[in-house]
Amino acid sequence: MKLNELKPAVKKEKRKRVGRGIGSGLGKTSGRGHKGQKARTGGGVRRGFEGGQTPLYRRLPKRGFTNIHAKNYTEVTLTMLNKSKATEVTAQSLLAEGIIGKINDGIVVLGTGKLEKKLTIKAIRFTASAKEKIEALGGKVEVIEVV
Repeated sequence: MKLNELKPAVKKEKRKRVGRGIGSGLGKTSGRGHKGQKARTGGGVRRGFEGGQTPLYRRLPKRGFTNIHAKNYTEVTLTMLNKSKATEVTAQSLLAEGIIGKINDGIVVLGTGKLEKKLTIKAIRFTASAKEKIEALGGKVEVIEVV
């Protein structure tokens, strides 16, 4: 093989040369049709533009708000707690073991599933059913205060 015999691995498509005569098929108006906004350079309308009519996003009323004081708790089920190897479970121990992805403003223990071992659990909140199931096995429930 010689240098003059080299060819690209992928066939390169030729660049479209517009406005180069009637025979090219892209002469005169260069594939842009006749006159009008879309035929001009930089022509076209922005997203959401409705021809000058008040756009939908401005016609509809605003609703709701985001509460900046809202707490975002990570939910932990009893089934998830079964995976923990520690006897004293905290948000940090669950994070270290990879049971939860991240701790937002603390953890809330939900009564979903079945607990299979005696545990001491420290969390911000517990549902009534979770508390009942944990204490039924002889475990301890400790409510920690948010700082």
